[in-house]
Amino acid sequence: MRRRAIGAVAVAMTAGLLTLGGPAVGSADAAAAACAGVRVKTYGFATGEVRVYKSRQYVCAQTVAKRAGVRQKMRVSIQARGSRAAVDSGTYTRHAGPVTVFALHRCVRVEGSVGGKSTASGWILC
Repeated sequence: MRRRAIGAVAVAMTAGLLTLGGPAVGSADAAAAACAGVRVKTYGFATGEVRVYKSRQYVCAQTVAKRAGVRQKMRVSIQARGSRAAVDSGTYTRHAGPVTVFALHRCVRVEGSVGGKSTASGWILC
């Protein structure tokens, strides 16, 4: 009887420590930390926003849904002028991306969508 009680307490403590260990995978903090660099632009639209980050040589983009947890079609695209676009699309619960392109001294354009709503930039960061 005593061994069972000790075992149950050990299992409960382990579960509690794992729960308190840090942010859950896929949380808003984890989503925000996915791109390297500094956030330089945000394009909001009805169902989400596209976040654009820049480091010295690279530009990264990510589409984040306003209603996290609901499975819906999402897409993010980023293109450096003179190159092909990097795209991530699918059915996600929180965000699409990140996608990164080499953009040293080049303009980029980004597009993003969540559900049926979308946004697109012109050439930016020139």
